[in-house]
Amino acid sequence: AQLVTSGGGLVQPGGSLRLSCLASESIYSGNSMGWYRQVPGKVREWVATITNDGRTNYKESVKGRFTISRDDAKNAVYLQMNNLKPEDTAVYYCNAIRIPLRGSWGPGTQVIVSS
Repeated sequence: AQLVTSGGGLVQPGGSLRLSCLASESIYSGNSMGWYRQVPGKVREWVATITNDGRTNYKESVKGRFTISRDDAKNAVYLQMNNLKPEDTAVYYCNAIRIPLRGSWGPGTQVIVSS
């Protein structure tokens, strides 16, 4: 598979999860990578970006709570999610930022924030 995500689960509000994404070389190498999320019935939305030189950007509602990082040796992208809220419940995906470089979205990883 081109993109393999993991790390989701059920967590209580205020809890933390760390998502991982392993990408193929063609998608990852030298490219800006992002995390996205989708709630059933809604459009997939962008969450965070990390450029190939480590600069980051975040959706306003996750700033200060989520941290995106990358490991070039592993073609991996991570999303550390702290202080999770019920509205963070979604299926999370990673992919290249630039549309022409993207791979298949795959199943993603489910995050459920609930007490």
